[in-house]
Amino acid sequence: MSKKAIIDVGSNSIKFFLGDLAADGTLQTVIDENDIARLGEGLRETGLISDEAKQRNNEAIARFAEKARANGAEEIVCVGTMALRNAKNTDDFIKLVKETSNVDLTVIPGDEEARLSYLAVLSGLTLQNGKLAIFDTGGGSTEFIFGEGKAVDKRFSVDLGAIRITEKHFKADPVSKADVDAAIAEIDGIFKESGVDGTVAQLVGMGGTVTSMGAVKHKMVSYDPDVIQGSTLTLADVEEQIEAYSSRTIEARKEITGLQPKRADVILAGACILKVIMSRLGVNALTISDRGLRHGMAFDMLQKNK
Repeated sequence: MSKKAIIDVGSNSIKFFLGDLAADGTLQTVIDENDIARLGEGLRETGLISDEAKQRNNEAIARFAEKARANGAEEIVCVGTMALRNAKNTDDFIKLVKETSNVDLTVIPGDEEARLSYLAVLSGLTLQNGKLAIFDTGGGSTEFIFGEGKAVDKRFSVDLGAIRITEKHFKADPVSKADVDAAIAEIDGIFKESGVDGTVAQLVGMGGTVTSMGAVKHKMVSYDPDVIQGSTLTLADVEEQIEAYSSRTIEARKEITGLQPKRADVILAGACILKVIMSRLGVNALTISDRGLRHGMAFDMLQKNK
């Protein structure tokens, strides 16, 4: 089968996936890695991708494109999400990527991001019967998909992610309980206005925050996607990690086993987002999907090319 490469340019990290379709029709991973390059850093205040962020992310995309070609990728698809949907200078960054890597960077809408995330979960998890909610929380946005079985009832994207909450509420180091309470109150208000409510039989979480919190729970020195995929985070786990992160400085968080040091500053905000989602949907535990948008896009492409 032909190999497909996906470069997913998010607000906080760039994820790279190279895969093909196995004989049984399942998605087979060749390479799956990420670089926390912070495209959305400072975007909320300026409306612009900074020169430093452009350079960091352009270099990361170039490395991944080179790796894709070296490993026999027939096609490289590069997509951008919330940061590039919002930035005023997105076109400049797209041009820079094209000039450097000869890769076409396409900005996808939130509902397409949600559809691909749903495909990623379907391609990698056994789901329960009953109402299902899937969310993918990143640096700049959180995508939600509500459905039952393979049928999607609604899907939408909320302009709320870990970078925004960190930059607004967590300037002190370490943060205070009042800071955490204010962040949770704002997250809850925004999700309430956006229609994140109801009761579901199963909640599936995906994205770097969720998988990182799974790695911390399992005290992983080296990340193992096979352990994370399908594992659970309880509400008690989330609250315990909120306490652990908020009571430490950012430097001290970097020593926590299982947490990528580059994620130390935004992980608290991500954990607060998880707590609110679980509370609003009335669940005490969520299932972790190690697969994300890049897997859904690869699965979609490969299925169409069978």
